[in-house]
Amino acid sequence: DALPIFGTLNVADVCYTRGIHCTVYATGCIFKYDDAHPLGSGIGFTEEDVPNFDGSFYSKTKGFMEPMLKEYPNCLILRVRMPVSDDLFHRNFVTKIAKYEKVVDVPNSMTILHEMLPASLAMAQKGLTGVYNFTNPGVISHNQVLDLFKKYIDPNFTYSNFSVEEQAKILKAARSNNELDTTKLMRDMPEGVEINDI
Repeated sequence: DALPIFGTLNVADVCYTRGIHCTVYATGCIFKYDDAHPLGSGIGFTEEDVPNFDGSFYSKTKGFMEPMLKEYPNCLILRVRMPVSDDLFHRNFVTKIAKYEKVVDVPNSMTILHEMLPASLAMAQKGLTGVYNFTNPGVISHNQVLDLFKKYIDPNFTYSNFSVEEQAKILKAARSNNELDTTKLMRDMPEGVEINDI
């Protein structure tokens, strides 16, 4: 379905022709750990890095769209990853993985929405444009997330792990695992906005 590409580009184009700032909540699921950004190294992908993950149609199309959006001088492109809300909404990353029979224990960058959504409004009001890795600094693993779920939500909750290779056998599409560098985000964040480490 090409609608997410053309729809987003149409909105960006209409905003550009009318002189309106446009904030796009995009994705950081366009990268995977590699030799230059090894798992556990603390070396995150920057806004200048070229996407290296196309294991799903979603990620492939987002990887195509971002360079086109960057051509619009009015666009703020925010790379969201694994969004976590402070409720148990079904699209919340925590709620999703709590329903999985097994999870992989891989650290990832994540976006804590109750902090980051107000930050996005402040960034738009400041007139920021271009691409930003829009995650809280640092990484957290699926196991760490589910341990917190067990501690604060459901003390009877249990989970088990499997490897990335085992996971790949049951999925229709590959999953992106990565750490995004938030140096640019934290440097340009408007004064008074507090973003905590993950």
